[in-house]
Amino acid sequence: MSKPLLHSIHVYPLKAAGGHALREAVVEPWGLAGDRRWVLIDKNDKVVTQRPQPRMALSAVEQGPDGGILLSAPGREPLAVRVPEPAGTTTVEIWNDKVEGVAADASAHAWFSDYLGIGVRLVHLDDPAVRRPIDPEFARPGETVSFADGYPLLLTTLGSLDALNALIARGDRPGEGPLPMNRFRPNVVVEGTAPWAEDDWSRIAIGEVTFRVAKMCGRCVVTTTDQSTAERGREPLRTLARHRRFGDKLVFGQNLVPESPGSVRVGDPVRLLD
Repeated sequence: MSKPLLHSIHVYPLKAAGGHALREAVVEPWGLAGDRRWVLIDKNDKVVTQRPQPRMALSAVEQGPDGGILLSAPGREPLAVRVPEPAGTTTVEIWNDKVEGVAADASAHAWFSDYLGIGVRLVHLDDPAVRRPIDPEFARPGETVSFADGYPLLLTTLGSLDALNALIARGDRPGEGPLPMNRFRPNVVVEGTAPWAEDDWSRIAIGEVTFRVAKMCGRCVVTTTDQSTAERGREPLRTLARHRRFGDKLVFGQNLVPESPGSVRVGDPVRLLD
């Protein structure tokens, strides 16, 4: 087995929308710089994701140097959205949390509402240092997270994806595989490990940055969504239910909390610390 290396880095400026790969990224206390600083909410202030809106996968979001974003989607003219002025806040209900953010211009709300066919608003997380604490069961005092599901970064490994695809190929619906890694929407992907090696990690270093491995990542219907077509199948949840069930969770990947600032780069060594 070769030594573990950082294979790829992925950032998703708008939660649930398409992401893009980077060669290098700054690690901030609440996640990769620019990752999930924007979110859509419905008329009840609840977060909108690919769970009910799989077409969000087809929307692309390009991060600007000033924190603004450029939106694009099939059948829509691109729209540049600037970081809104902090003139007041809007409540975002994201799972069990209520987080304050700043609403974008009305043109951004209309752009996404027309695309999805439902009324939504686009909201920016203005101050990730104070807005949303991590679940205290898995965090230290003062640790925060962006609009990610619950933790600053998500790590997956190529070895585990290969093992999962082999299991899918041996199942009774092999035509639904192999699946690409983008089904799992990771931030960092590691190569050079045995399948499921990450199950036993507690602290790691990627290049100059150290991370605490908080907990396994339970997966949902988003993983069954083809990120290039928005069509849904039954995999990988069908196979994860048979082979990767831990309690009531179907698991693939690990959630990370940064312990130190710095940058990570594709090709960085990945070291186990504990």
